[in-house]
Formats: sequence, C-alpha cells, structure tokens
Amino acid sequence: MAAVDAYGSVLNEYRPGGDRRVNDDAPQRPWAVYLAGADHRYRLLAFDLDAKTPDAAANAERDALTIAATLTDAGLETVICASGPTGGRHVWTALRESVDADTIATLARLLRHLCPTLDLAPLTNPVTGCVRPPGAPHRAGGTSRILSGNTSALSSPRGTAQQIRAVIDRLAAHITPESDARPNAPHEIPVDAHQRLYLPGPRRPLPPASAAALNEDAAHGDASSTLWRVLIGAAGARWRHADVAALVDRHAGLEHLRSRRDGTTRAPRSSAAAAAILRRQWDKAVRYVANSDRRRGSDPTFDARAADVAAHVRAVQERADAAAGRWSRGGGPADRRVLDALSILALQAVNTVLEADIRRLALLAGIGRETARTSLHRLAADGWIARESLADGPHGARWTIDPQRVLHRDPGLARSQADPRPGALTTAGAALRRLLLDELTTRATAARHDVFTYGRSLGISAGNIYARLTSTPTPIAALAALTTDNADSLSLPLHSLTRYGLVRDTARGWIATEPERRDAAAASLGVTGRLDARRARYHLERELWAWWQAEQTWMTSRRTQKRRRHHPTQFALIPDAQLNRHGGHPRRPDGRADYRVARTYVRVANGEIQPPSTAPVDTVATGPLRKAFERAEKRARVIFQTSPTP
Repeated sequence: MAAVDAYGSVLNEYRPGGDRRVNDDAPQRPWAVYLAGADHRYRLLAFDLDAKTPDAAANAERDALTIAATLTDAGLETVICASGPTGGRHVWTALRESVDADTIATLARLLRHLCPTLDLAPLTNPVTGCVRPPGAPHRAGGTSRILSGNTSALSSPRGTAQQIRAVIDRLAAHITPESDARPNAPHEIPVDAHQRLYLPGPRRPLPPASAAALNEDAAHGDASSTLWRVLIGAAGARWRHADVAALVDRHAGLEHLRSRRDGTTRAPRSSAAAAAILRRQWDKAVRYVANSDRRRGSDPTFDARAADVAAHVRAVQERADAAAGRWSRGGGPADRRVLDALSILALQAVNTVLEADIRRLALLAGIGRETARTSLHRLAADGWIARESLADGPHGARWTIDPQRVLHRDPGLARSQADPRPGALTTAGAALRRLLLDELTTRATAARHDVFTYGRSLGISAGNIYARLTSTPTPIAALAALTTDNADSLSLPLHSLTRYGLVRDTARGWIATEPERRDAAAASLGVTGRLDARRARYHLERELWAWWQAEQTWMTSRRTQKRRRHHPTQFALIPDAQLNRHGGHPRRPDGRADYRVARTYVRVANGEIQPPSTAPVDTVATGPLRKAFERAEKRARVIFQTSPTP
C-alpha cells in the first residue's frame, strides 16, 4: 500500500514492508500490485503514462492509444485505464507464460522512444516495480477507471513471450532506420593525421561484400559503384583513408580512381584527380556509415555487440547516477562529463576499449584538454575506467570503461539463461544502442556551450544541471538525486540559470527554456566563441603534432625506403605513413625542428592567416609572426634555388 508521511498525507511511494495480500476487501488507501513474481519474471505488464501538466495529459492519452495499438497488432489484449483525476493513463496486458526482466526492459525502452510520457520504473525494476490496478484509489481522489478493454484479459491471460518478442522486433525495426543519435556532426567525427575523417575503433577485416568488390573487375562494369562498396565497407571496418590509398595501384576494384570512362574505353586520371576523388568519396563514405544502419547487414555480429556494449554503458550510467555526490564536488562536474564522453565514444565504436586523446575528449565534453587529462586520472584512480595503453606516436592512449573486464569475458554468462536475447530477430541491440546514444549525446550537447565553461561563465556544474532538464517539469528532489548529494547546493546554480533565462521554476518542477537562450547568455557574459577558439587551437596542435610524427617516421626509415618529399608550400596528393600533407618539417640552421615556422606554414595552409607577400596591409601578420614568415620565406628561397628537395 502507499506510504503516508508524519501528517497522515498519502505519498506516491510504495515502500518495503507495506506488502499484504488483497482479499475481497480492497484497501481504502492507494495500493498497487507487483508486475513481476518472486522469480523476477513478468506475467503482468502495466505501462504507466504520466501527466504532470495539462499538456502532458493530452500526450499521455495519445501515448496510451499508441501502446495499445502496438500491443493489439501483435495479438495481445489490452485494458486502458484513467489512472486518476490528473489525466494519466495505464495500459495493461497479461501473459500466460512468464518473460524475463531483460526482455521487458528492452520493450519498455523501445516504447519510451515513441511514447515519451511512459514511466520506465515499473517495467525496468522487477523487484519493486508496481502499478495501481483498475479500481484502486488515487491519492488525489477518485480511482483508476477502465476506459476500454475487459478485466477478463488480465484474469485469464492469453499473451505469449513470442508475441512480446514480435513487438520488440517491430519497434526495433521502426527505430533503427529512422532515429540516429546525432553524435556525428561534422566536427564530432574525428580526423586522422592526414585530416581525413574516420570512425573510431579497432580495425577489422573488410566485410565479405567489400572484400569481393576490392578484387572485382571494375573496368568492365560500374567502377563507381564498386568503389563505393569498397569504401563503405572499409569505413565500417574502421579502416582509414591511408589504408585505402595504399591499395589504389594494386586492386582492380579501385579502377574508378585510376581511370574514367571515355566512350567505350577508359582514360587514365592524373594523380591529382585520383587523390581528389578518393578524399571526397572517403569522407562521404565515413559520414554515410556514421549516419546509417548498414553495418548490421554486413556484420552479423554487430547487433549482439551493440546490445552488449549498450547494456554495459547503461549500467555505468546508472551506477554514476546513483553516486551523484561524486560529481558535485571539486573536479567532479568535469569528471562526469569525461565519463559521459567516453560512454558516447564506446557506443560509437561498439567497443568498451577505445583510443581517446585528451583534445578529442575535451572538445566532446566542452572542457579544456588539461581538465580532461586530470579527469581521466581521477576516474581511473576511482575505478570507473582503466588505461589499456599509453599514447604512442600519432595514436592516443587507449582507455576502457570496463576496468573489471566483465564484458565478453564469458558472453554466455552475461545473458539470460532462460530466454533468447531480446532482439534476436535482428535489430533490438542496434536500436537500444541508438536510443542510449541519442540520450547521452543530447545531454552532452546541452552542456557543451560557451556559457558553461570556466572563468566568467556559469561553470561546468551549472551546465550539468541544465543538461538534466527538459521541457517536462523535474521536481527538485529528482534533480538533486541526479546531480548532487545535497539538494541545498542546487539553489545557487539554479538561481544563476534562472537569472539568464535558461531554466524556469513551475508548480510541478524545473524546466529548461529554449536552447537558443544559451547564446544570449554567453553574449551577456562575454564568453561567445570560447569553444570555437578552443576547437581551432586544438586542430592546429593536432596537425603540428601529426607533422612532427610523420617527420620522425621519415627520419627513422631506411635510406632505401625514404620517399622523395615536397616542400611545405606544396601538398601531398595521397599521403602515406612517411609523408604528411605539408612535406618536410622546417628546420633551424642547427638542424633542430623549427616549430614556430611549422605553425606559420600550417596556419597559412588552413587559411587562418596570409603570407606577408600576398596579404593586404591590414591583414598581414605582425611582430614575431611576421619574422617567422620572413625567416620561412628566406629558407624556402634557399631550398628552391640551391638545394634538392629532401
């Protein structure tokens, strides 16, 4: 039965110790029934649709009809009830055979995507999940009234586990092609040392279809289509641009890069044209794979891997939410952003071990690189993550969000022993990954803004609080449970957020206002453009580091293996491990690397500044930068006039 407080008011809580058997005399106080038995398997399902505002009441009614129609289409009988005077709805169905908790949790999460008013708690907690049945009193007055259906469907159930799995499969098929998680906006897809896009994760062999296309006689068929099949397979298998570039001269399936159709024959392309096509088509293929569902079809293990990784990431997130105090003090707010960023990368890579350099994490989390570095070490010290390997040359350090190695140690023990894995019909794992990725990315995007950085802004902690709010009211107690161990500590950040119009207090809880208001707040605080400037700075640092790594690779190669290099004022068409797109690294007269001149070359190549010889007076570099230009130009003249290209 529902608990009561010290003043005798009925609470919306059903605490342990309040259980009793219901006979002919039903309690007068609000009461609820457990949905799962002592074996934690479900035989009774109740979809609780909340109505916390007048608008939500209409949405709850719509969602109830959607869920009822979805279940009815699978042959399950439903009963729809008005839960009480506030406009909420309950949709009931019963099963003649039990279904395991993981399957029901999967069903609930997929339905939540279509029906936002659905409360997941009763269907994801087999121990305490309960809902008031038809006829039970409501604490605000009235009772749960039947609107459609007959209670005989609940007392004499005919539903089966197979029908539940059919619903899951139908929902997953609906979600997977239509919903994506938006983690891969152009600035969020990483780039390699040659400034080409790639998908993070360990490299795998090409899928069979792409491997066959690589050796297909493309010259006598559709060469463009053959190239595309190779590229999307390579992108999905976590290859990089240089991996494909190295195969251009050796495989028949890449004929489209070497030649073009000219009537009934093919005319050779120039190396510049071939490089341009490969760059353009490669980036296009990476974006396509990142935004599509095609990996499942070419990789039969994808759905199982996606389900396992999504389940592990969800467990990490739930454990982090339960330790809210860990993220509210000291470096905790930044630590939580880094943990969320690692979770996003793990879902993107479908792997719990991933390469994550501090700059990439910093940009994804909206913090500085040194803050990201210290957060990684704090998280590792507390056992949230572990470092698998140190940074090595162009490769960043490898981290895992599974430090206990519980995932994939014995896949058979990680799944239910009684039922097939939810979504065995093909798509539930991919769909669950999509939904979780969408949830985490939406939260990270909300917090990642100029107004939530350090310094004169509102701060990282305020951003984390803001990111937890939506247009649906969140009670202060619920918000505190997710963000801190002391509700009183929320008063100051909520006051600051309210002052700049980012959140609003309503009778039923706190809500976030329009996201665009963050821009106005950043302008008011004088921090507009802070993240963009940081992104540009990190991009330059990455490119300079990649240039020096390529220089070291060239220096340590055998003389017979060294390739002729171009001057930094030129670009490599198809770079390999020895060649950066900028060519030989600038040197001082004593032979040591000249990083200032290298920075100048890169900034000119990226269009950030113009050389003094061509720039208008008002845009020319000044001071030390002008001197760097003059020194670089002088050395370039000496190289071109008196020395062979190194």
